[in-house]
Amino acid sequence: MKRLWLVFAQAVTVLLAAYFVVLTLKPQWLGRSGPLGGSTGTISILEAPATPAGAPAPLDSLRAAVKKAAPAVVSINTSTTTRNRQSGDPWFRFFFGDRGEQQQSGLGSGVIMSPEGYILTNNHVVEGADAIEVVLPDARSAVAKVIGTDPESDLAVLKINLDKLPVMVLGNADQMQVGDRVLAIGNPFGVGQTVTSGIVSALGRNQLGINTFENFIQTDAAINPGNSGGALTDVYGNLMGINTAIYSRTGGSLGIGFAIPVSTAKQVMESIVKNGQMVRGWIGVEPGELTPELAQTFGVPVEQGVIITGVLGGGPAAQAGIRPGDVITAVAGQPVRTVSELLTRISALPPGQAVAFAVQRRSDSVQVDVTPAQRPRPQRLPQR
Repeated sequence: MKRLWLVFAQAVTVLLAAYFVVLTLKPQWLGRSGPLGGSTGTISILEAPATPAGAPAPLDSLRAAVKKAAPAVVSINTSTTTRNRQSGDPWFRFFFGDRGEQQQSGLGSGVIMSPEGYILTNNHVVEGADAIEVVLPDARSAVAKVIGTDPESDLAVLKINLDKLPVMVLGNADQMQVGDRVLAIGNPFGVGQTVTSGIVSALGRNQLGINTFENFIQTDAAINPGNSGGALTDVYGNLMGINTAIYSRTGGSLGIGFAIPVSTAKQVMESIVKNGQMVRGWIGVEPGELTPELAQTFGVPVEQGVIITGVLGGGPAAQAGIRPGDVITAVAGQPVRTVSELLTRISALPPGQAVAFAVQRRSDSVQVDVTPAQRPRPQRLPQR
């Protein structure tokens, strides 16, 4: 009996050993994969079900806004011919060859504002350009003509001749609030149309030294070189501003970008299309911020307003009787608290029409009727 049990145990041991050898070396004989997950030609994976056509977008998706706004945002390519000032020197040509004319290229973005082909962009995108090409997202392209520019707001209006143009829908930037979500659409670095998102970080930014007239929307949506002139939209795809500048020490986005409000852009565009230039009011004064020290020095019992530190002889303000030391507290019934507000109020006045200025002159409150003239265009400094 013991001998029979020993034979049985040995047989079982041999069979188990053979089984493990086959399982390890030839698992396919047993219809199984190897112990280390050897492949049998198939992999088990999990896939999400296909989204049905016409299914609504996720609640946090901005695809509808992009689909609405992106077709009206174009890429702008510029070329400028520059001439080396030393090319006329024979010694320069002898050592360095003839380097008379050189081509420089630039890029930016723009927004189609009307079916007639008017495009709004930044002045610094097209300034000095000899040729301007506009490329639409549908790959169509056209040569653009400059209708007019406004360096003081850094805006320019172009025009192209193409049919069936997509048009941007204008929003109301006055209703924006800090924290609202926005989209920046443009052509950064020339890589092609790109969409970034962020929020409104601040409103009414000024005194940045970027433009003469500043009332920027600040956003943390990524804006990079090439985005200039592109669109800043709300989550519904409506235009809220024209992307203009970034604050950066490296040239790349650091989350501080600035856009010109659509209300300002619309005003400038309409004036340029109508008059060929931006027409602004001007009274010929040098304003300054009212500080407690200045108020005490001039004996002015007000805490808000803009003090006049200089008056141009023969200008509209001088003819109306405004003097140095006067504090302007309101223009046409609208209060004035800062120099930026005063410049904005005056620039919006139609030239040739008298307007009431509320003035604090020492302890007296007086009303002065001023007839603004047209603001002179800034003189470009000659290039050296």
